[in-house]
Amino acid sequence: MKIQDAAKYFECLSSPIRLDVFMLLIRYGSEGLVAGDIATALALPASNLSFHLKVLNHCQLVAVEQEGRFLRYRANLELMQQLASFLTEQCCIEQAGQTCCAKTK
Repeated sequence: MKIQDAAKYFECLSSPIRLDVFMLLIRYGSEGLVAGDIATALALPASNLSFHLKVLNHCQLVAVEQEGRFLRYRANLELMQQLASFLTEQCCIEQAGQTCCAKTK
């Protein structure tokens, strides 16, 4: 992952509300949640949540799928793993013999 791409994703998560939404969706995995359930779980007004979900979707951090009259949102778990790997691959690379972060592939 390029640093510019990572910066874009982290900028999308820089809002505490968006980070809360993303973390909630991560917990629900591939099942995801409908917008109303997200709003209830986080005690957010629907209009406020809608704005933040659009930002997360635009950044490709969440996917949205129409289910009848509801919208189901799912975290992009593959992208989440890429972001985590982007950070951990830099761990201690400037210190000879350091293994502060386990290298996993």
